[in-house]
Amino acid sequence: MASPPEHAALTDYERRRQENIGRNEVILASLRRKAAELTAIIKLSRPRKQPRASRAAPAGPVRRSLRAQGLPPPPHDPSAFAAAPRPRSTRLSASLASSILTSASPPAPEAKARGGGAGFDPGTELVLTTSHVRRVVPADRILSVRVLPLVDRTVVAVGSNLGHVGFWDVDCAVVDDRGDGAHGVFEYMPHLGPVGAIVAHPATPQKIYSCSYEGEMCLMDLERENFNITQLSDYPIFSLCQAPNSPSCLYFGERRDLKLFDERMGKVSTICNAHAGRINSIDFHPENTYMLATSSRDGTACIWDLRTMKKEAESLVVLEHHRGLQSAYFSPSGCMIATTSLDATVRVFSVDNFENSHTVERNNSICRCLSTFKAIWGWNDTDLFIGNTTRAIDVISVDLNDTCITATNNASLVSEHMISIPYRFSAHPYKVGHIACSSSGGKVFLWTRA
Repeated sequence: MASPPEHAALTDYERRRQENIGRNEVILASLRRKAAELTAIIKLSRPRKQPRASRAAPAGPVRRSLRAQGLPPPPHDPSAFAAAPRPRSTRLSASLASSILTSASPPAPEAKARGGGAGFDPGTELVLTTSHVRRVVPADRILSVRVLPLVDRTVVAVGSNLGHVGFWDVDCAVVDDRGDGAHGVFEYMPHLGPVGAIVAHPATPQKIYSCSYEGEMCLMDLERENFNITQLSDYPIFSLCQAPNSPSCLYFGERRDLKLFDERMGKVSTICNAHAGRINSIDFHPENTYMLATSSRDGTACIWDLRTMKKEAESLVVLEHHRGLQSAYFSPSGCMIATTSLDATVRVFSVDNFENSHTVERNNSICRCLSTFKAIWGWNDTDLFIGNTTRAIDVISVDLNDTCITATNNASLVSEHMISIPYRFSAHPYKVGHIACSSSGGKVFLWTRA
């Protein structure tokens, strides 16, 4: 006869005690996992050391643990102090935070430049002055640039390939008591890798998001004057965009997947296998906010209906190109969409009839180590801006009628002050004629109306 199981001899008290011990072990294991995750997040959010470039030794004696040697400290040398490198941090400057918060009131309904600018001729009216050239980050390649949606102020945010996020407050040249903000420039290092995108919504301009190729999504917290990691992904994040009617909904491209991060829920709520290659841009239709366009390295641009999106959703339209796409952006009215491809072309499509399109061929062959070009719309449906290898900006004029689209590169913006090739562009949302472009050397050039 088989022996009874061991627990059959236990009393009710002992059996309940064993069950409680088992439950507690499960809870402790879960807490240990959460503690490990929090530790990893805290480590990523701390200031990271930046490899210092070689520089000449500062004048005066060098401090090398003189206290440990029993020697008195050297006399104060102002020149040596000025030459010492200042550590970069993820903590924001109070003067930058207060400046943006002061200007971050919601815009009035009439304060809308995008979709306006009638009669504006960028080829003859835009100029670049020496005062509107700044090195915002070190001599790094700038991968993303964004003019913040502030009605009465011009603040340019850029992200570099080394994880820096820099801000240029064009209207302010105050140096605070910590030495930050010289010439209105503020620099931080919240990311471990290249910064793929920076976004800010007009309804909440005080909340600035950025993403990196290391899978980090950061929120610039102006109230606390620091950066907070809101999302950590296992794969690079190359693109980021906020929903027009819901600033808390952030769509991002994680490799070939299009994902929705809901800030209110604090997690990814939707995943869609959108492309066969990495997603390089995400853009919403300005009127039909359920319509979204993505461009990919797989050589396609896709139009999506968010109302029917799911993991294996089908796109409404697929626009095919011969080589990888860098961008696909709707025009200010939403009537057209412009794509930029590595096949040295910019193509403009009619949204009502995608068979109606026009291709502009360009000489955009560049070195592999440099950034790629992305054409953006200005303040109306007639002007596209894109850089070229001659250190100039091409202005592509677009005309849409019932039968066809025409697009011609009939103007170029050239200035002796723009000494490097412009790659990334951002137009001021409320100031017609204010457009910022960035280079691979850490500089930003702000073209303004003459």
